[in-house]
Amino acid sequence: MTNPAPTPKMLLAIIELGGYPNFTPLYQKLGYDVVVMSAMRKVLTFLKKNKPTLIVAEFNFQPDFRDRTSNLESLLAVVQRMPETKMIVFYEPKYMQQLEKLRTRFPLFDALPYPIETYQLEQWLEK
Repeated sequence: MTNPAPTPKMLLAIIELGGYPNFTPLYQKLGYDVVVMSAMRKVLTFLKKNKPTLIVAEFNFQPDFRDRTSNLESLLAVVQRMPETKMIVFYEPKYMQQLEKLRTRFPLFDALPYPIETYQLEQWLEK
């Protein structure tokens, strides 16, 4: 009798602005199949057919938007229908207040402030 192959863990990394280290080697070391995307519209289409184990995204506060405050509202509206998917958001500390407002509407994610330290992220990923 053979053991079934383990179900792959998929990590969706959404890198719109970047400015932090490439964490793909860390994700892979922890057993994730990594998908990297940079356009939120493509991400939303991708999520119609895929259910990642984990999503890593950036909080990009955009006060000039009329109906939303960041790049994440549309994503979080989809993720709230995916209870098995965990999510972590990277953010600038100066936008913590805006991030917390978003979290009151969508309490679905954890957050790490910049600069992101590899050991910090690894500890979070291993929980």
